Amino acid sequence: MHQNVNALFEGLWQDYVKITPSAHKIHDLLCDTSGTSDIVNDHIALRTFNLAPVNLKVLAAHFEAVGYVQGGEYDFEAKKLSALHFQHPDPEQPKVFISELRVDELSQQAQGLIHALVDQLDPSVVTQDNFLYSGTHWQVSQQDYQTLLAESEYAAWMAAWGYRANHFTVSVNHLRNIDELTEVNTILKDNGFTLNTSGGEIKGGEDVCLAQSSTMADKAVVSFSDGELTIPSCFYEFAQRYPMADGKLYQGFVAASADKIFESTNAQ
Repeated sequence: MHQNVNALFEGLWQDYVKITPSAHKIHDLLCDTSGTSDIVNDHIALRTFNLAPVNLKVLAAHFEAVGYVQGGEYDFEAKKLSALHFQHPDPEQPKVFISELRVDELSQQAQGLIHALVDQLDPSVVTQDNFLYSGTHWQVSQQDYQTLLAESEYAAWMAAWGYRANHFTVSVNHLRNIDELTEVNTILKDNGFTLNTSGGEIKGGEDVCLAQSSTMADKAVVSFSDGELTIPSCFYEFAQRYPMADGKLYQGFVAASADKIFESTNAQ
């Protein structure tokens, strides 16, 4: 496992931009528009299955090794997901949101397909430095991908993409000359980017101390065991945090908003 937090996030970022070319464009666009020299990353998110040896706790260990501690706990009943967020004692480090699919709540067919994927993985890889940005460790057919997609967008995305950050997040609070998330959204739309409108363009707001929006995922080619298919890859998110009653900026997440953000990678 990485001993250096910056090396871990650099590995995650380099893997992410390979299949999310819009991220570089958005990064440069917001730097130019706001007069900011660099973008501060509010948080990233990772996905997994609640199965040994790849469950949420296994992924979390990589962040705990560089000083992260657990924050909030979240449940997404309709999507059959559990999630935790983690934060670093240094508030300048990004927060981390890790979710896992409760595989046992899916149909027998979907459970069988997911177990077959995870069974192909060598358990020793989960502690390697690059595991969190190593992609898939299995072969999956287009048919099996489509079968999973019909039941769970999340399961299908995991089957196709595996272990990597599904999004990075621009901290709107750290942009210069841009004060509101609505301004960011306007800039993005004016430049041809498609936003996730599920649950509204902006999810949350000042009343819950967190406003979020996101692009719809880029499309990229995946090599399945029986051919290639172009499907949604990863997306870019934008977050504006507001002060709580004690004056400190809220550091957690809002389940109702996150529920809709997941849909940024939807294929159908």
